[in-house]
Amino acid sequence: MRQSSLVVVANRLPVDDSVAPDGACEWRRSPGGLVSALHPLLQHTPATWVGWAGGTGPAPMLADIDGVRMHSVPLARDDVRDHYEGFANATLWPLYHDSVEQPVYHRRWWEAYQRVNQRFAEAAAEAAEPEALVWVQDYHLQLVPGLLRAIRPDLRIGFFLHVPFPPPELFMQLPRRAELLLGMLGADLVGFQRAQAAHNFAQLATKVLQLPATDRRIAVGERVVRIGAFPVSIDMTEMEALARRPDVTQRATRIRRDLGDPQHVILSVDRMDYTKGIEQRLKAYSELLATGHVKVRDTVMVQVAVPSRERVEQYQILRERVEREVGRINGEFGRVGEPAIHYLTQPFDRAELAALYRAADIMAVTPLRDGMNLVAKEYVAARVDDGGALLLSEFAGAAAEFPQAFLVNPHDLEGLKLTLMHALQATPVDLTGRMQSMRQHLRVHDIRAWARSYLTSLDQTGNLVTQLATT
Repeated sequence: MRQSSLVVVANRLPVDDSVAPDGACEWRRSPGGLVSALHPLLQHTPATWVGWAGGTGPAPMLADIDGVRMHSVPLARDDVRDHYEGFANATLWPLYHDSVEQPVYHRRWWEAYQRVNQRFAEAAAEAAEPEALVWVQDYHLQLVPGLLRAIRPDLRIGFFLHVPFPPPELFMQLPRRAELLLGMLGADLVGFQRAQAAHNFAQLATKVLQLPATDRRIAVGERVVRIGAFPVSIDMTEMEALARRPDVTQRATRIRRDLGDPQHVILSVDRMDYTKGIEQRLKAYSELLATGHVKVRDTVMVQVAVPSRERVEQYQILRERVEREVGRINGEFGRVGEPAIHYLTQPFDRAELAALYRAADIMAVTPLRDGMNLVAKEYVAARVDDGGALLLSEFAGAAAEFPQAFLVNPHDLEGLKLTLMHALQATPVDLTGRMQSMRQHLRVHDIRAWARSYLTSLDQTGNLVTQLATT
């Protein structure tokens, strides 16, 4: 079996759920942008992607994609229920997002989390050549670095957390807090989206494990684990090119026409998740309609809410509440042929998203908590006309990079309403200045810069970084 000098370990493989009869598959863009970030690098070095293919039962044999080997990890139905839906998404996810929903703890979930993480660690150990780089991704696999180091101490191991890392007073609630910290500390480099998250992690290493720590380094026996912030980004060049395509430009014009050519189009694109602030956003918009500050004929809201984790009860309840509220708002404020909110739940391809971004005067990105939020960055990249306004939550990681956005506390409904009105009433000169500044920042801090920055810190030989720089 072929071994690889770079191994990416993530919960999911970057392939379509459906594989053609001849075994062919294609790259699938992941919600966190991981595929886009690593695809250029993986095409130019012997690499393996270790992950779950999405089904249950034996692991399928998948063909290489662009020379990258797909190493599928098998999961049983109980693994998916207790590891993925349970400990990962009903325990860690809500806790890491400020306990917006109450985390749930079950011992069998923890047992499944250990079991699945061990399986991923063994798969990575099998795929990696001597002294290879292994890059472990996200909260589903926090035990993997420590487990992998026990099996293969020769490897250079990186871990990156795409979601927020909570303050000590929240993390301390976890029944298995020490084990999770030790798992992450099996890495040589632990990366976060924001510096505050690295600070939280260092504090916990001292408080829970009594380890000497700063915001940059943690001593683990004779090893030194480095920590830091590496804000993830997008492929701006790709999104710009897409937004400039004539068919996308024409589609954006047609979208506005189909919406009735209003003065303002407000757009939100979210996964159906309780962390995204969808209910708060709808309530603020409803109150603006009720007071007459916003009129249906002049302003249209488009809410895209793609279903997510539909087997998890909290997400089923959220979808019911959102759909009930959209129905109430449209029933109270809409007219025949003029709904107050256009509510869409189907996923869109990249071209349609780019057209929506071009059509929207205001992009409302107001999560209650978010590690980064790449939708905000996609909107900025798509605005090749330097137009549009970004209404952005202070609690999204992107807020640290986009101070020129219309920043808002999504928990403060009055503040949310006032800031939305400010964006609606802003002058073209103000909007252009803000957008140009954000686009300039994003051009420098794109997805390749993110990957290069992290791998430069992880890879002491510099070989992989040199390959990335030439792609």
